[in-house]
Amino acid sequence: MQVTETKTEGLKREFNILVPAATIEDKVNARLVELGKNASLPGFRPGKVPMKVIAERYRSAVMGEVLERTVNDATAQAVKERDLRPALQPKVEIVSFDDGKDLEFSVAMEILPEIAVGDLGKITLERLKATAPAEDVEKAMENLAAQHAHAHPIHEDRPAAKGDVVEIDFVGKLDGVPFEGGAGNGFDLELGSGMFIPGFEDQLIGAKKGAAVEVKVTFPAEYHAKDLAGKETTFDVTVKEIKEVHKHAIDDELAKHEGLENVAALREAVKGRIEAEFQQVSRQRLKRALLDALDESHKFEIPPAMLDNEFEAIWKTIEEAKANGTLDPADVAKSEDALKDEYRAIAERRVRLGLLLAEIGRVNNIQVTKEDLQRAMFQQARNFPGQERQVFEYFTKNPQAMEQFHAPLFEEKTVDFILELVKLEDREVTPQELMADPDAPAEAEADKPKKAAKKKAKADEAEAAAEKPKKAAKKKTAAEE
Repeated sequence: MQVTETKTEGLKREFNILVPAATIEDKVNARLVELGKNASLPGFRPGKVPMKVIAERYRSAVMGEVLERTVNDATAQAVKERDLRPALQPKVEIVSFDDGKDLEFSVAMEILPEIAVGDLGKITLERLKATAPAEDVEKAMENLAAQHAHAHPIHEDRPAAKGDVVEIDFVGKLDGVPFEGGAGNGFDLELGSGMFIPGFEDQLIGAKKGAAVEVKVTFPAEYHAKDLAGKETTFDVTVKEIKEVHKHAIDDELAKHEGLENVAALREAVKGRIEAEFQQVSRQRLKRALLDALDESHKFEIPPAMLDNEFEAIWKTIEEAKANGTLDPADVAKSEDALKDEYRAIAERRVRLGLLLAEIGRVNNIQVTKEDLQRAMFQQARNFPGQERQVFEYFTKNPQAMEQFHAPLFEEKTVDFILELVKLEDREVTPQELMADPDAPAEAEADKPKKAAKKKAKADEAEAAAEKPKKAAKKKTAAEE
């Protein structure tokens, strides 16, 4: 085999590889002999078919098989001998080949850059910590008690009041014609819950059991169904039952419903859940600060094809958002060229951070174990209450699906490794400070949507996006918010 390097430019490498005809012929003959040992053709005993007949029958197919294997093996050998690490699958193009002649083909690839990892111990980061205020704990306790509330039909002849649950049948009409998704039967609606569009529930307050009520409402201008957005509609509603809600007391019995001994233990558990959420947010902000520091302190050339692939993936989501009318309003006002520049910078950051974390993980032998993957699978199953068995069966029947967890697990383990090396300075903050959008001006924080943080988060996802099972969305009627 003769390998000639034809291009060395930055991270791009190109080779011309020549494999002698004799080598191809030897491989073809060896494969034909192998096939002949078990070949069974009419008129011949198994394994006794003449080689001439085997060649006539199988040579064409074997030649294709041998060529493919030879190209792959020769490419791998050339890469190994030069100690190269391809960033993506090399591109191979056959230059010339005929049966009985030399095989000549070209190989083009981009290689991973040499990355000099800086002194991670010199990085200083701030870790935010927040404790759960007593009022937040009590509010959570009240919400928990509300989840255990029971609604019982009333026996007295009285009208429905705010806080009651009414069981209703309804049919929505636009210009007198029923519209799709606007009907429901036996629907339990708590008056004052805000479950239905504004104005709907208010018009049922004062209605008695058996009443027929015509509810008139105007759908919000931003309603997702464009044929109803901003339109005035009517709903023919029948009140079938009025139920009074009996709230559960915050007591030891409530704690026992939650598997705890008493209300004191429940309160402590609720506080722990709130603070666990705070810790998750703190972790996210700490990780983002770490990635910002790594991005700032490590600059190196990245493979152009990897950048192009990442940008194309991001841009596809932008185009889908445009088509669906869900593009960030801040982006809508920008020109396409400006948007592309912005998101290409995000793509570049993602690729660079991904390569950097991969190098840190490789050098420090960070591994994702089978146990790590199994824990991730169990966590995934917990996201689907009542469907855990189906999730387990899916992964059991599709072992390759477990690989979807590998990239994010590798990233988190690498981040954990780095955080053990950096200098961390803890700072106590209020929950409001912890939850605040770090990109929003302090004076506008209460009102500003957190879109800048979401956009920044795209840059913080260093690993390639993995396909994940989708949660089944609850189907709502058109009357629901």
